[in-house]
Amino acid sequence: MDHQPKFFENLSGTGKAIGVLTSGGDAQGMNAAVRAVVRMGIYVKAKVYFVYEGYQGMVDGGDNIVEVSWESVSSILQVGGTVIGSARCKSFRTREGRLQAACNLVQRGITNLCVIGGDGSLTGANLFREEWSGLLEELAQKGKIDEEAVKKYAYLNIVGMVGSIDNDFCGTDMTIGTDSALHRIIEVVDAIMTTAQSHQRTFVLEVMGRHCGYLALVSALACGADWVFIPEYPPEEGWEDSMCVKLSENRARKKRLNIIIVAEGAIDCHNKPITSEKVKDLVVQRLGFDTRVTILGHVQRGGTPSAFDRILASRMGVEAVLALLEATPDTPACVVSLSGNQAVRLPLMECVQMTQEVQKAMDEGRFVEAVRLRGRSFENNLNTYKLLSQKKPDAELPKTNFNVAVLNVGAPAAGMNAAVRAAVRVGITEGHKMFAVIDGFEGFARGKIKEISWGDVGGWTGQGGSILGTKRTLPAKYLEKIADQMRTNNINALMVIGGFEAYLGLLELSAAREKYDEFCVPMVMVPATVSNNVPGSDFSIGADTALNTITDTCDRIKQSASGTKRRVFIIETMGGYCGYLANMGALAAGADAAYIFEEQFDIRELQANVEHLTEKMKTSIQRGLVLRNENCNENYTTDFIYQLYSEEGKGVFDCRKNVLGHMQQGGAPSPFDRNFGTKISAKAMQWISKKLKETYRKGKVFANTDDSVCLLGMRRRNLVFQPVAELKNETDFVHRIPMEQWWLKLRPLMKILAKYKTSYDVSDSGQLEHVAMHSPKEAETGAI
Repeated sequence: MDHQPKFFENLSGTGKAIGVLTSGGDAQGMNAAVRAVVRMGIYVKAKVYFVYEGYQGMVDGGDNIVEVSWESVSSILQVGGTVIGSARCKSFRTREGRLQAACNLVQRGITNLCVIGGDGSLTGANLFREEWSGLLEELAQKGKIDEEAVKKYAYLNIVGMVGSIDNDFCGTDMTIGTDSALHRIIEVVDAIMTTAQSHQRTFVLEVMGRHCGYLALVSALACGADWVFIPEYPPEEGWEDSMCVKLSENRARKKRLNIIIVAEGAIDCHNKPITSEKVKDLVVQRLGFDTRVTILGHVQRGGTPSAFDRILASRMGVEAVLALLEATPDTPACVVSLSGNQAVRLPLMECVQMTQEVQKAMDEGRFVEAVRLRGRSFENNLNTYKLLSQKKPDAELPKTNFNVAVLNVGAPAAGMNAAVRAAVRVGITEGHKMFAVIDGFEGFARGKIKEISWGDVGGWTGQGGSILGTKRTLPAKYLEKIADQMRTNNINALMVIGGFEAYLGLLELSAAREKYDEFCVPMVMVPATVSNNVPGSDFSIGADTALNTITDTCDRIKQSASGTKRRVFIIETMGGYCGYLANMGALAAGADAAYIFEEQFDIRELQANVEHLTEKMKTSIQRGLVLRNENCNENYTTDFIYQLYSEEGKGVFDCRKNVLGHMQQGGAPSPFDRNFGTKISAKAMQWISKKLKETYRKGKVFANTDDSVCLLGMRRRNLVFQPVAELKNETDFVHRIPMEQWWLKLRPLMKILAKYKTSYDVSDSGQLEHVAMHSPKEAETGAI
């Protein structure tokens, strides 16, 4: 890897023409990808064309292939579906159809195609590319193009992005649209839960996924469903009895509702379909429970894209244009994918082949293999679901005689409760006694500690805030009292779920080990804060929910401005000194500027932004959006910026301001936060079990090394445990942020899409990788 920053300025698109099309089923976020391709293409001085109605439009030509401008893609970021249309196309499957499509492209000089669709659409694109030179020669023979054109447009470059709500494409952790589809499912499940509890009902929910169970599996994880049916993991023989026993046991434990999630392609181990109606009839006949079926259908494809999908699609769109600019005749068609937290390029046909391998394995009944081929993210989800959904009888549980305490520290963050639930259930499965500490370190000192059971945390995944209560208080002033409580309750390990205070708290506890033996136990921290400012992790639980709140609010604000022309909104976001929410919110909402502490700005920059907006008001897009992180500058306050913009924009635009405040910390957790919280917490508890075994000597636990106090974080592509002592060097303690933050690399992206000139470091991109088959061991090292 080249360690010198490599900037894309030398990648000029002058003279190049890029066509962008969406094909196959629609997915939320496709428009964000189209917008990014168009704006990045124009930014590098390429011509960009819309191909309307997918391959059908390419074959029909005429008005279906149109050159577009910067303004052509304004106001589409928040729109679901695809504004350029998508259609199934039989004629493109024939050589005659592809010949006509090639002719239409050559006439406009288009030799770069960006295809957003599923594996069928991308396979078609690859075939088109392979046939290209033959098609041009045939067109020349027929006199439709001249020899000059055959030489000039000799090869076709293809870059794909996967838009599919099913997340059924191998090689990427997430496809565009999946996260938004999960939002729709979880909204329905949350709504159903309230009505079902009133009536003691069982709900059977059918979600999309003909060949892939990702949506069913992740939504089951995110809502704590009692049972899930997916095509890759059929239930064992006799599942009917097992399921009914489980539902009855849950009712006996006073659980008022049961939720069963069925993927539309669910099968049993004999490859026979398991339908939602069949499951409902079974429950009614065997148990007599009041049971209802809800089939979500196309609701899952609809609605506005989530913040995650907008950011993912924008990153992928920009990366796709870079890949087209760098392509040579020898570069294979590639697909832009997400691995952990990185955009990567993979050979398109390798991904398609592996995707087809999954289906083949399922058809032949090799289900373990099918799960492995789906990738480590899928496998990790399945393993976590199995771990958390089924309580073994007490007689079968191991007994370790270890006591583990769980507490929340810092401000509340959506997803904390999902993390506590996972910790408690995994701890019980591992044979430990689990204790809940109420109100953080302050509650710990006061002895607010109680044993917590498997059933106590039922239904916690969808609850916002912190059920255990959380305080910002640090342990330093209570060390003696906390040590007493550790001794009294015989606590052998600590799991702390929280933000920057949790990190500082663990540093204080480990420093106090010299004085108090009670703190010589394994301690682990799981990052949970809307600010996303904890060193050692790219993501914190709660930040995604806050980002969606900001994005939703910005959408509404933009909508309110569409009636009144020429208005600029100044919006203040949370985050302390960390600009994550402001920067990523700006990227997801299509803002014109975002002011953050990490990138100092002065009055000249403010003036330049006002001028930029004044120019914008002369176009057809007559509204502006500016985000400001709450602590970005002590003198340039939100009021100051509002007054400056109001004064300077007089006669051109008027201004409004909005401080989002604590609504960013509230609300039900997003699917990402539920899922991330659940998986990261389960993994942290398994680490505690391992450390307890390693440090148990002569009848007691004694751990005093740095690696027994860790933070578990997402780093680029993996979940990693890092000693908090080592993270000290990476921390700016004054401003409570990490010294280096990965998302700052995405800052130029926001500026480019808002039409500013800027430099963009592309050192991380450009390497074509191969699709790696992971070993079962790798699933444990953990993608999200």
